[in-house]
Amino acid sequence: MTEIVGVVGGGQLGRMLAIAGLPLDLRFRFLDPDPAAPAGAVGELVVGAYEDPDRLAALAQGAAAVTWEFENVPAASAERLRALGPVYPPPPALAVAQDRLQEKRLFERLHIPCAAYRAVDAPEAVGPAARAVGLPARLKTRRLGYDGRGQVVLERGTDAEGAAALAALGGVPCLVEASVPFERELSVIGVRGGAGRVAVYPLVENHHAGGILQLSLAPAPRLSAALQASGAALCVRILEALDYRGVLAVECFQVAGRLLASEIAPRVHNSGHWTIEGAETSQFENHLRAGLGWPLGSTAARGVSAMVNCLGTLPDADAVLAVPGAHLHRYGKAPRAQRKVGHVTVAAEDAGGLRARLAQLATVLPLPALGRDPAAAGA
Repeated sequence: MTEIVGVVGGGQLGRMLAIAGLPLDLRFRFLDPDPAAPAGAVGELVVGAYEDPDRLAALAQGAAAVTWEFENVPAASAERLRALGPVYPPPPALAVAQDRLQEKRLFERLHIPCAAYRAVDAPEAVGPAARAVGLPARLKTRRLGYDGRGQVVLERGTDAEGAAALAALGGVPCLVEASVPFERELSVIGVRGGAGRVAVYPLVENHHAGGILQLSLAPAPRLSAALQASGAALCVRILEALDYRGVLAVECFQVAGRLLASEIAPRVHNSGHWTIEGAETSQFENHLRAGLGWPLGSTAARGVSAMVNCLGTLPDADAVLAVPGAHLHRYGKAPRAQRKVGHVTVAAEDAGGLRARLAQLATVLPLPALGRDPAAAGA
């Protein structure tokens, strides 16, 4: 019998969940305030506010399970959905991910290294906190910060600078966090299903521009067995501590050969898009398998891959698809500066092949200047 999966949010992540679920004979229903939400092309769209009890009930009606494609789901809505039927990931995991202070405390409780920080609520507390963690530092809002938003760099650590920075962020509760002299940014994507079964994908190296993910390399270049084991272990500790169900991403910094956790994302994640073509089982399919209690699929990589976000506008399809191993994903979103409107995955059997294909793609789509071989995965 065909099962219905409800999804809070109708963006590209929900759309890709449905594309992964259709071969499994799953149907999808999405709740989104935008009648032109991208996921409406692949499932039923319930248009309304995320806080609307009637719309939430319509979403959950007859659903085998309900999940979310973004972490800022209102807490009351998550609890209301849990009262209506199975939901995943669990609402307490959303609460942790929605508050940077709760995230940091989770890392500390699990003995997972993270950057030094101080919680601040008043203008006079910012300067002393910045001086305590070390300069330069970053003032970050505790809630609703993403893609580089909701943060200000503190260079001097003066009381005046701190007060002005807090005012610029609206005077909301914040954290002052030490800047980390990292070697690179990595993400760990894991999935936990029924009976506590877990699987972890290869670590991914990420490159950002203006706080927005631009390129992911999978598996991460120069990925040692020890670093993979370290990333998998911290991800599994978080999954188990939260009694998690579904896909979870942990963003990390690599510093002196070890991992420092930065933040978690309780959902399928942008840095995992490579798994659609580059892994035995995509993060989207595994998220669905986990939520429905089905066996998890293999997380092994198929060769090496790169994922490039299309920001603002889409590249020419003919030129992209002329690149061997290239796969273009268009989200059905109107162009807008710095908006994620699609992505391209390039897959190859080995680092040399990926290097050549990325060089060809770079004539069509901007790639970051990495300063070294961007495709030496496993080298």
